[in-house]
Amino acid sequence: MPRVEASTVIADVMIVIPDIYGDSRGRFIETYRRSWFPLGREMVQGNRSDRQQGAVVGLHYHFHQSDYWYVTRGRARVVLHDLRVGSPTEGATEVLEIGEHDDRGLFIPPGVGHGFAAVTDLTLTYLVDSYYNPADELGVAWDDPDLGADWGVADPVVSARDRANPRLCEIPDHLRPRHGLRT
Repeated sequence: MPRVEASTVIADVMIVIPDIYGDSRGRFIETYRRSWFPLGREMVQGNRSDRQQGAVVGLHYHFHQSDYWYVTRGRARVVLHDLRVGSPTEGATEVLEIGEHDDRGLFIPPGVGHGFAAVTDLTLTYLVDSYYNPADELGVAWDDPDLGADWGVADPVVSARDRANPRLCEIPDHLRPRHGLRT
């Protein structure tokens, strides 16, 4: 049975350490099961992101959507920041590496800012529990010094969208997620 552990840094973030079965033909890994996540809902959409080494994606957040990330190829340095007003870990930043070197999965609840840097070329698959909604696609500046994130990339390649995200101190109160609120 895989181990599902709560983050020690950010409330409601869950890390999956899967069981890996293999022989001379290859390997098998159960990467996701709905019952592992008490705060999760049924995942309704699966996505794939292929990135080249040095790419930085994020920091994104949602009011209504949870994500489940699993890197199938390469290595990602993940940055999480608890943006939820009233959360017991409000303002906490967590940095961890996931990928084919350890096969961990990551459950990210609504209101937790999330992004990643491609340490190597990588493929990230992610499941979400809400269909794409442009009104629920929000962001914080990936390089906001108030977040204290170490992306581990010397010369990052960042999209125009992510370069335009505001610093946390510039986000109006009505665009700040609240802990425990979700529809």
